[in-house]
Amino acid sequence: MNYSTIKKTAVAASLVAALGFAETAQAQTPTVFGGRSQYRTWSIGLQGGITTPNVLVGGSNNFGQKVGLFQNKVGEYYGLTIRKQFSHLFGIELEGNRGRVKTYNHEVSGPAIESTAWGIDARSAETEINWAGSLNGVFQLGTVDFMRRENAVNFYAKVGLGVLANNPVQYTNNDFTGAEVDNKGSWGEEIFGDREPVGDRDFKLAAYVPVGVGVKFKLSEVVALNLGYTMNFTDDNLLYGPGRSDVKGKFSNLYGGLEFTLGSRDKENLTFTNPVATLYDELKDPSLRNEVEALKQRVSTLEGTVDQLGKDSDGDGVSDKFDKCPSTPAGTVVDGSGCPIKFPEPVVQSNNATGAYYSPIQFEFDSSVLKTSSYSTLDKLAKELRDANSSVTLDGYASAEGTEDYNMSLSKDRANAVKQYLVNAGVSASSINANGYGEANPIASNATEDGRVQNRRVEIKK
Repeated sequence: MNYSTIKKTAVAASLVAALGFAETAQAQTPTVFGGRSQYRTWSIGLQGGITTPNVLVGGSNNFGQKVGLFQNKVGEYYGLTIRKQFSHLFGIELEGNRGRVKTYNHEVSGPAIESTAWGIDARSAETEINWAGSLNGVFQLGTVDFMRRENAVNFYAKVGLGVLANNPVQYTNNDFTGAEVDNKGSWGEEIFGDREPVGDRDFKLAAYVPVGVGVKFKLSEVVALNLGYTMNFTDDNLLYGPGRSDVKGKFSNLYGGLEFTLGSRDKENLTFTNPVATLYDELKDPSLRNEVEALKQRVSTLEGTVDQLGKDSDGDGVSDKFDKCPSTPAGTVVDGSGCPIKFPEPVVQSNNATGAYYSPIQFEFDSSVLKTSSYSTLDKLAKELRDANSSVTLDGYASAEGTEDYNMSLSKDRANAVKQYLVNAGVSASSINANGYGEANPIASNATEDGRVQNRRVEIKK
């Protein structure tokens, strides 16, 4: 192979490698559900077929004549493949073949090839291919299932780069008979023109690019029938020996064979896998449907349990399951077990100077918001005022923190908060007198927190 051949070989190898890495990268994505480990990815194949010295894309052989796709002279071609599948879309294949390619002057009465370099006028030639090896990228074009929801047919295309060792022999007759020139054993320094090749090799080497298409039929979980057609474009203008035109040799082969998938039969063959169809099949699988239905039943049971846990017949905010007093009247204040909270009866004290009054209503620091603990006292007071149609005086106070003006305002707000509660409970506003006295009249020392708590109050006087 000369420098041009090496250069073209390197370029083609880079292309195949780039395609391979691109598809391999794609295989790292969720294209294949679950990853390659769940599939069988290695296979070997045996194939055999015929060759013809022309290709589908047309053109001339180096005998210088246009020829049909299949001539009446064909050669044999056979070999094997080893393939690694990286995804359901792409694999890399190592292919090796042997065989013969034959060509001849299609016009029996036509002129012979004047082959002065080899000393005969050739009318036919055959090339013995001792071996041909190539590394191919195989692209899965699609899988087809026929009503069984099982992928059984696979279409593919392949392109690669290889080297073949061949020896052309030329004959003086159209039928590969007559005087012949066979340079086997003389290849090495491949110089043509006025002299024959000089060397001691039986075969010369040439780079070639195989481009093909094919279809595989799944016969079982292990065996598939493989049918295909490959065009082989060589970098050798002496594929059939010297001829009428200086063109690069090419040939095609039509083949059939069997492919055997390696690995455990418990795993699916990645070649025939279609993830979309697989997902569809899984959704249609009866066992999966049964599992989904069982999950629905479990969800329904859980929902019923949740409904039971949340049921609150008496509306007291405690579910029936935890309600120890299940029939409390509406609006009753209950504890965490659903039973009414018993508040202590308000203490009525007497004061000789001012008359009877209820215990003071206490407030938090710097606040005029009523405590819930005051509600029972004020409810009882409101009822008495309504029933007796009597009046009441509310005196608000504050502890000594803050300024006197602020505490005066705060004490009035506290008295008015109690007044507003009584008015909301049905007591006439005109019967309530609310006053604020600020820090005046403390009932305990403002020097301690306990004393200041007692001074934050509203006194009730009737």
